[in-house]
Amino acid sequence: MSTSTPLPPQPPRAFLAAAELGTRVVVRYRIEGGVTDALGELVARTAGECTVRTRRADVVIPLPLVVAAKEVPPA
Repeated sequence: MSTSTPLPPQPPRAFLAAAELGTRVVVRYRIEGGVTDALGELVARTAGECTVRTRRADVVIPLPLVVAAKEVPPA
């Protein structure tokens, strides 16, 4: 009898690198004094940063500061 083990969650940077542009995401990243979240559409990415279009503005997030990221359903 075989048992299947769940796959570990994908690291946040790997998720952001693989996600299609236009995907609705939430990205938690470090800021001075703690962490904050950006919720919106993934609109751009490079090897060093990603851009999330939130309701207020485009937020450019350096990837080394990302601590969590995942896809979220439409608003």
